[in-house]
Amino acid sequence: MRTRRPRALAAVALLAATAGCADAEGLSDQGDRGTVHAPTTLWKGYFPDPPSPGQQPGAAAVVPGLPKVPGLSMRGVDALAVIRADITSATAEDGGTGRLVDPRAVQRLALCTQTGGGGPNCPVRPGVLHDLTGNGREELITALDVDGRLSELRVYTVQDDGRIARVLSRRGVLEGVEVAAEHLAVREPTSNPVYISVSDYVWDPNTKSMSLSQLTLDDCPTLTDVPLSADRQRCAR
Repeated sequence: MRTRRPRALAAVALLAATAGCADAEGLSDQGDRGTVHAPTTLWKGYFPDPPSPGQQPGAAAVVPGLPKVPGLSMRGVDALAVIRADITSATAEDGGTGRLVDPRAVQRLALCTQTGGGGPNCPVRPGVLHDLTGNGREELITALDVDGRLSELRVYTVQDDGRIARVLSRRGVLEGVEVAAEHLAVREPTSNPVYISVSDYVWDPNTKSMSLSQLTLDDCPTLTDVPLSADRQRCAR
């Protein structure tokens, strides 16, 4: 005569089989997962003032004092003249507050001569031409090195009316600047030497400027036992 299994025992067995996490050898205890804490907002009553006109470093702005570009091409345009006009006007506009440009930038520009390239002591990097807008016309990418670490990155385009406009202004420690298709990526160190911050900018047809589209962290090892490479990058690739 077959003995029938009590329904209570069957229910207990089913509960044990379905509770917890199971692996190939059966149930496993994952231990204390800790306590989940809700974020605490600091300084709830403090808010920044909205930016006044002209106080947005990333906004597009026509560079004053420059002639219109014939043929709407950046080729043949003096990169040093463009960034000199931009830095000078931005310094006057922000009144030395540093919102638009580092206050030391004008002093650094004084090291540049009027000769081609600005001379050996000129802190302005050679201009690079690359189409970032996708309209078939190249933009001018350059940077002013404020000191041995901090730089002012600038990107300029030629508008349909021939005027030169700044479409990206970025101050930072330029561990690397890369272009690919219509993307411009800026690599900067973080407080953690294991990671490099990568800011990806793309053309925004609405604002007529380069806008931040993605911000990521890249695990880029720092090679402390070798000098900086020619392009001043320590990333091991």
